Amino acid sequence: MSAFSDWCRGWSRYYLEPVARGLARLGFTPNGVTILGAFAYLLCGVVLGLGYRSTSGWLLALLGPLDVVDGLLARSRGEVTRFGAFLDSSIDRFAEFFLFSGLLFYFHKVGTLGIVNAFLVLSAMTGSLLVSYTRARAEALGFECKVGLLTRFERLFIFAVGLIFGIIGPVLVVLALFTHLTAIQRMYHVWKQSRV
Repeated sequence: MSAFSDWCRGWSRYYLEPVARGLARLGFTPNGVTILGAFAYLLCGVVLGLGYRSTSGWLLALLGPLDVVDGLLARSRGEVTRFGAFLDSSIDRFAEFFLFSGLLFYFHKVGTLGIVNAFLVLSAMTGSLLVSYTRARAEALGFECKVGLLTRFERLFIFAVGLIFGIIGPVLVVLALFTHLTAIQRMYHVWKQSRV
């Protein structure tokens, strides 16, 4: 796992545990928070698709950490389950679909959905899914696979920054390129383990 991901996890434990406790007092279960997070990402995608780029970026920065809160809540309540982990990872894929779909609609709305931008969105979304798939498949086969240039933390951070500051083009190029490189990095990492 990258240093940035490790830093984010440390930060989340300190700042987001009160949020997890607050949601627990409101009666939310860990799986409930996971579902709430899905709706948060859907909201970000819809707002982006309607043309409110910067607002969507700020919403992503504000609501994106819900993706961490469900795990904190599960551990604090002793409710860590295999289904919860499965649900969380599955919902994460929907979340990325919502964001990239919103971006496609945004490009269409502002009149810049050319073949290049459409290709970059497709490439970035496919690369993001491949990053997650390679880890899931490797771990199902008994390998460790947490390495990567662009893990989920980095991807969401870069996405939010691109939306907030209006640098979507460069951000898409970075995501389109480095997600695929991360998937290849993970494949190589698993190959090395298989050779031992």
